Amino acid sequence: MTKSPLTIDAGETTERRIQRLISENPVIIFSRSSCCMCHVMKRLLTTIGVHPTVIELDEVEMEKARPDLGAADPFYPAVFFGGAHVGGLESLMALHLSGKLIPKLREVGATWL
Repeated sequence: MTKSPLTIDAGETTERRIQRLISENPVIIFSRSSCCMCHVMKRLLTTIGVHPTVIELDEVEMEKARPDLGAADPFYPAVFFGGAHVGGLESLMALHLSGKLIPKLREVGATWL
């Protein structure tokens, strides 16, 4: 039986699950539903035709995930392309404004643009 990328294995640690999700998804965002920066990041990517995997975390989950991802404050939103941490909204916007976003997304197979 093939596992879905979002399959939950009760024996899997939180750290392992986070790393697995990052490695199995070409574009993944760790987000909070109430965060306007998270909304802008998701909107930018979907506007250019990318459908990221979005993991909505609550405050407790954010605190648990932060050390596993080596993220500094503020942690969210955090986006990963092809298993590599890109950063937050500022990093994503810098890639977009420099014209490097679409080539990076093409590299990881997230778009054909």
